[in-house]
Amino acid sequence: MTDISGDYRQFFDAMPIPRFLAAPGKDDQYTIVAANDLALKYFDLSEDQVLNRKIQDFMTQESVLHFQQSFEVCISRKRSVTIQALPGVPGSVRVYGFYISPVLDDEGEVLYLDIIGQLDVADQSIVQRERDDAISLLTSIFEVSEVGIVVTDFNGRIVRVNDNFIRTFGWSRDELINAEITGLVTPDERDLAKKNHEENIHSGLRSSGEMKIIRKDGTIANALYTTATLELSQKRRFQVATVMDITLRKQMEQSLRMAKDQADAANRAKSVFLANMSHELRTPMNAIIGFSEMMMKETFGELGHPKYKEYIGDVHSSARHLLEIINEVLDMSKIEAGRIEVDEGEMDLKSLIQSVMRMMDSRAFGSEVTLTTEIAEDLPNLQGDQRLIRQVLINLVTNAVKFSEIGGEVKIYAYMLDDGNLQVKVTDNGLGIPKDKIQQAMEPFGQVSDGAENANYQGTGLGLPLAKAMVEMHDGSLRLESEIGEGTTVFVNFPAYRIIARKSALKA
Repeated sequence: MTDISGDYRQFFDAMPIPRFLAAPGKDDQYTIVAANDLALKYFDLSEDQVLNRKIQDFMTQESVLHFQQSFEVCISRKRSVTIQALPGVPGSVRVYGFYISPVLDDEGEVLYLDIIGQLDVADQSIVQRERDDAISLLTSIFEVSEVGIVVTDFNGRIVRVNDNFIRTFGWSRDELINAEITGLVTPDERDLAKKNHEENIHSGLRSSGEMKIIRKDGTIANALYTTATLELSQKRRFQVATVMDITLRKQMEQSLRMAKDQADAANRAKSVFLANMSHELRTPMNAIIGFSEMMMKETFGELGHPKYKEYIGDVHSSARHLLEIINEVLDMSKIEAGRIEVDEGEMDLKSLIQSVMRMMDSRAFGSEVTLTTEIAEDLPNLQGDQRLIRQVLINLVTNAVKFSEIGGEVKIYAYMLDDGNLQVKVTDNGLGIPKDKIQQAMEPFGQVSDGAENANYQGTGLGLPLAKAMVEMHDGSLRLESEIGEGTTVFVNFPAYRIIARKSALKA
């Protein structure tokens, strides 16, 4: 067979497709014994490089394995097999695949393997099979999709619809096929739907949006859709639309929106109401405090019985406590209502801290709590609202004294940080707060003590939240660290852009 000569040799060499013969040997060795010109061009090699050489000598390892496996199947079955060609072969001839046929001797053993190339598009049956497989795959995806899919033609008529769309909206396939897609849309949206279909199928652009679809039972469904244009042979255009029923989601969104609007309205009404009650609440309390002070001083004469003076003292103390609560509630309401504005100005923070400590000294003395400060000598001035910063310090020191035990200490530190920010720190060695309740302490009315057993710990629960809100109005931050029985530390940070160097320091 290797002595190909005469007319057959001419025919072998002149074949318009690559063809070569391989002789099987030991240990999966295959030798090329004949190859026509197109086979040599396919490998981009000369006769000397191919003929009488093992395939391992001139093929890549990937190609050798590819052919070896196919050769083994052909030899074992003694029947022709078909394989696809590997990409990346260096020659100028491109083939789709190869027919490998066994050449048997008189005893039925494989003598040679005849390998004939298949030019691209030469084997229409393979192309057809692959095309059929692709169509089958796409059809399966179309039908099993959990999203409704509708295909419409150039005129907007439905040509195909999947099972999910039928299940979701209740129409039968016979009722939908050849019907206009706009007929499924509610009357108020039909003109827009028709216009969008025409524009998208002409331009080929993708689109998405929401529309209302009429179900078989007459109810209306809110649907989310996306569309894409598909162009087939002879420039036939179709629009493929995916459709999802989002009715339940829309209802939930509407319910949540209504609930939020109602809550916001109630919250605004509460804040506005309390903010507007400043005069009505404070005026009678100021009168009670003023008259009780006059009676305590016996401005217009003696009260008479000593018990009256004791009772007036209780009235005065209770009125002042109630006024503090009213002021805290009103301040928080004003902040929530956006009625507090920051009155910017330069303040001497060091002097402000010392002033607050002197003011709080009498309260601390009554509780046998020591107040101390540790303020950096070169502490700069601060840009902000002095009234609000004073209130922050008062709230923090008041809280610290309130939760300190007899003989405790409250201390204020003020210093610059390495990042250029200014920090004020208020510490106490009092009761402390459980770690899991620190966040609660920072929320309005979020009392964390079991205060019922000790009146000293009762209040509105607004001290820390008010301080935090006022600090944040200065673009600062307030955080709290605490341990049960170890006390509490509050850190207040003011941003670097609010720091103002002292004039004395600048001259120095």
